[in-house]
Amino acid sequence: MSDEKTLILEKWFPPWAQLMAEAYAAGASQTFILHGNVSDLVRVEGRDEVSYKMLPEFLATQLFGQFDSVVSYDLVSGPRALASTPARLDRINRHIERFIGPVEELRKTRDPAQVLTVLNRYLELLLLREGERLSAALILDYAHFLVPSTEVAHTSRELASNLATLLNWAKSPYFKKSPFAFCLVSERLSDLHGALVQNAHTQKIEIPFPGREERLRYLLWSAGGRTFSDLCEVPAERLADLTAGLTLVHLQGLMQRAIRTQKRIQLADLKSYKKAMIEGQCQGLVEFIEPAHNLDMVVGHVAAKKRLQEDADLIRQGRLDAVPMGYLFCGPVGTGKTFLAECYAGSVGIPCLKLLNFRSKYVGETEGNLEKILKVLRVMGPVAVIIDEADAMLGNREGGGDSGTSARVFGQFATQMGNTAYRGKIIWFLLTCRPDLLPIDLKRQGRCEVHIPLFYPDSPEEIREVFLVMGKKSKVDIQPEELPEIRPDLRLSGADIEGIVTRAQRLSLIAGADDVRREHLQAALDAFVPSAESDEKLLQTTAAVLECTESDFLPESLRKEYTSPEGRATLMRKFRRLQMTVD
Repeated sequence: MSDEKTLILEKWFPPWAQLMAEAYAAGASQTFILHGNVSDLVRVEGRDEVSYKMLPEFLATQLFGQFDSVVSYDLVSGPRALASTPARLDRINRHIERFIGPVEELRKTRDPAQVLTVLNRYLELLLLREGERLSAALILDYAHFLVPSTEVAHTSRELASNLATLLNWAKSPYFKKSPFAFCLVSERLSDLHGALVQNAHTQKIEIPFPGREERLRYLLWSAGGRTFSDLCEVPAERLADLTAGLTLVHLQGLMQRAIRTQKRIQLADLKSYKKAMIEGQCQGLVEFIEPAHNLDMVVGHVAAKKRLQEDADLIRQGRLDAVPMGYLFCGPVGTGKTFLAECYAGSVGIPCLKLLNFRSKYVGETEGNLEKILKVLRVMGPVAVIIDEADAMLGNREGGGDSGTSARVFGQFATQMGNTAYRGKIIWFLLTCRPDLLPIDLKRQGRCEVHIPLFYPDSPEEIREVFLVMGKKSKVDIQPEELPEIRPDLRLSGADIEGIVTRAQRLSLIAGADDVRREHLQAALDAFVPSAESDEKLLQTTAAVLECTESDFLPESLRKEYTSPEGRATLMRKFRRLQMTVD
């Protein structure tokens, strides 16, 4: 029996649990929506030992450990009592049986609306026992299956019934005066019905991914007294650094595998494990890249390369306050925008995430996908995020014709990109051939601040160097003396040159040669036909020049044109003419 409306509050509780306990004690809310990292382990510090529990068990045995009853419900298991000991479990079951009959009978009911009706009746009966003031906590796991996000016009009768029951629990003045607590657990807020999420009587509690210290504590605990060097080739402190972005459940799998197989965790294995876990965690919406190259592999673009190298050095020195929030790489197709971003990440020594198509045809799922990705990024830092075709991926403020999805996606990106707490931790790379189509809000200072235009190699020396670098990238051994004469007027892009190198490799294999020779390269070069979209490429080049934030990034010929008294105005008129022709 509870004499006052309060939860257990221990000093070792995670911050989200402390916030929840304080809000409940203050009467701010008794209906909590727990979201974020809800499927992870939670640390429990007992008198004699430390353990880790899943979220529902932590809530039931710690926060609600002194409540008269704690009932957990999900669609698979049905309603069931949760307790820390068999004796308490038996006591709660007998307590529930006094009011609504055996819990086992209730578990046979599969209809969620019926279950919620019975639980509502149980709460009402508790209210009638005024002299006893009985306390109860209900934990609804996978709550998004009970009240999924949907538009009002598509709300079924069953969903409306479930929603009305939960809203009544949240705002009922009688329930608010009683020692009741309701926890709705869902990984993504966007999966829950908006009427519940946005209701003034509910409080959203985000459970974050584990930070470095939490991961380290778990790694040392899970070693179970074993010498850590017997389990991993790097110290626990280094492993905690390398596992940024992983949950404690992921670490549990990693450590258990090492203990059971008696094989030490190797860095190579860790990289593949982390890649699989993060891509799975983001449901295949990102590609995890461990850059194999650095800026030494970049040919040309001297000023841009210098700027990126300086910023990479600042990040390694820990001077995150002096680096930009992000970069915009623009220029015609095939100029190596993605390659340059990956080389930058390789120079810093940080992982890369490339956003794939996170959009969905289902209401609210696009925003939910992006919400999940952003949560992973916040704990992975420092991390480079590459968004290719950014003008199509990021949405815009207007967002017409898609029920506002584009506008909401734009808002999510703009908010995260402008959050200076993540300066130097999340480094954005927006890649596009048409920077003019990007919303100006995302290109402003404080978001993607440095705009770097990239162009085709325009000197024989630079073209030769690109051939050699593309050979290294494609693992094709090309000797400098085997390169034929190449005319700059061909306007070959990096992608074109990579294609020629691959064709030359094919010709050498067909001829039975051991390596690529001059005749193979010459034959591939003679047979190559560049793409014919000259107006579109010229439009992309002009847009890149106009978007440039530092004149040093421009080749000398373009720099003179751009910095002349009427240069920008002339380029703008040229761009408008090309735009009318192409678009």
